[in-house]
This record gives sequence, structure tokens and C-alpha cells, in this order.
Amino acid sequence: MAARRTFRAPGFDPGLSQRLDGEMRRAIEHDGSFNVRRYGKRFEGLHAYQYLVACSWRRFLVLTALFLLGINLLFAVVYWVMGIQHLQGVPDASPLDQFYYAFFFSVQTFSSVGYGAIAPRDIPAGIVSSIEALSGLLVFALATGLLFARFSRPSAHFLFSRSAVVAPYQDRTALMFRLVNQRGNLVIDLSADAIFAWVEEVNGKKMRRFAQLVLERPSIFFFPLPWTIVHPIDENSPLWGLDCEELEKRKAEVMILVRGFDDTFAQSIHVRNSYRFDEIEFGRRYATIFHVDEQGTVMVNVDRIDDTEEAPLAVEIVTEG
Repeated sequence: MAARRTFRAPGFDPGLSQRLDGEMRRAIEHDGSFNVRRYGKRFEGLHAYQYLVACSWRRFLVLTALFLLGINLLFAVVYWVMGIQHLQGVPDASPLDQFYYAFFFSVQTFSSVGYGAIAPRDIPAGIVSSIEALSGLLVFALATGLLFARFSRPSAHFLFSRSAVVAPYQDRTALMFRLVNQRGNLVIDLSADAIFAWVEEVNGKKMRRFAQLVLERPSIFFFPLPWTIVHPIDENSPLWGLDCEELEKRKAEVMILVRGFDDTFAQSIHVRNSYRFDEIEFGRRYATIFHVDEQGTVMVNVDRIDDTEEAPLAVEIVTEG
């Protein structure tokens, strides 16, 4: 009778793999992106529509302006090479000035303005100008769709504190980090998950380990004030008995995922962040950044989200045993 094979229960893995064949910088960048780059012939890394919807406004406007400039220059070159005599209304001028007239005619045709000062004289110029006019209608329709998609796309602007802290908490200590909404929109039903990741050597090989951190308050109903997320460090915590030197030795990282509901767009939003071992301060606590003014309004100073103050820890709390 064949012996039964038993399988070891898999360890907790949030989707970042336990295998490690080099020293990683971090798993999650501060902008929420993963420190993962995919490549290969079958990888479609660039999707124009997705990129234009997700990129920053500055980059979107610059790329749009460059594209419009480039396509109008292209048609201006076609008119100029074809011969400016195919366009009526162009005065006698130097070749450079004639190119300027061809460019201005291209802009007017592409945008469907059509002042009428310059017009196609014959069939070749009419064909090129017709192609350009139809291209302009298509491009502006696509640009309008992109603008609508960008304006209607919900995006969370949550500001995380620059560093996490390990501070006194009740009769022990706790790992804390806080975040605040940088916008005036209403976000409700927030929930947070925190994962502790570290590196350990197993049979001569480096392996990544993950453990989910139990949070004191993993969710809140409203988010008008800063939210300090707290993980109590007790005997059941993977951080129990670890100090800053031990965290550095283990290349520790705390990864955070925050989910909420944006009432403005009626859609769910997600943000991510992480703190490496060198971004965790021991013996510090966050300073209060809001107060009630004379009119009874709660005032939140978002610029002070990183402010901390000294909070000494008991020696026995941060040492093994």
C-alpha cells in the first residue's frame, strides 16, 4: 500500500511571493505602486488610453499639446512639400513664411475654424485638407472622451505620515501611523489592513515572511479628521520584542491597504503605502494637529501630519524576553 503524502500548510502570502533571490528596496512605494516591473515579448506594458486617463494632469496636458503641435506640423509639411501654390490666399513670401502660412492653415483646418483667408485651390490640396479635417474631428472626439474619463475617475488623495512610530500604548506599546484626506470630498466607511513583512533565512536561502497585523480599530464610519491606525504590540504580535536594530536586520516593512467609499463619485477607492524599518521611529508619538476655533469649528492643520513628540519607552518593552 502506497504511503500517504502529507503537504505542509502554506504560509500567509498577500500576493507578493515568499521567494527572494536578491535584496529588495521595498514592496510598495509611497505613491502606492508596487515595486514590480513586468517585461517580455508578451507583456503589453503600454496601453495608451489607460495611461492617458491615469497619468498626472501636467503630463496629460503636455502630451496633448505636443500631439496637436506635431500633427499640425505634419500636415503643414505636406502642404509645403506639395507646393504652396495649391493653396489660394497665400501671399508671395519667403519659403519660411510660406511654411508659417501652411502651418496656420493646417491649424484652422484641423480645428474646423476655417477663416476662409486661405483655401484649397485644387483637388490635391482638397484631398489633404479633407483628410486633416476628418482627423481633427476624430482627435477632438477622443480628447473629449479622455477629459470626461479623467474628470469622472475617482481618485483618493490621502496623505500618510512620513514615518510610523512605536509609542507607549495603555500598559504596553503600539505601532502607529496616521493619514488624512487632502481633499474636501466626503469619504465614508473606511477600512484598513496592515501586513508585516520581513526576511529570514531558511535552509541557507532567504525567504520573505508575512503576517497580518491586528488593528485596534480596523474601520471607521467617517473620515473628516486624521485617522491614527494602531496595532497593539502584545505577545501575539509579530513585532513583539523587536527593536529598531532587529527590524533593520530582518529588512522589515509594514504594508498598508486602505479602502473607502467616495460619496462624491459613489465609487470605492483604494490607497496603499508602506513603511520600511528605517521609517519607523521608536519612542515617538504623533502630535495633535487639530483644534476647535472660536466659532466651534474643528480646524485640521494637514501640514503637521508628520509632527511627532518624544514618548520614552520602558526598556523591557523593546527588548527580547
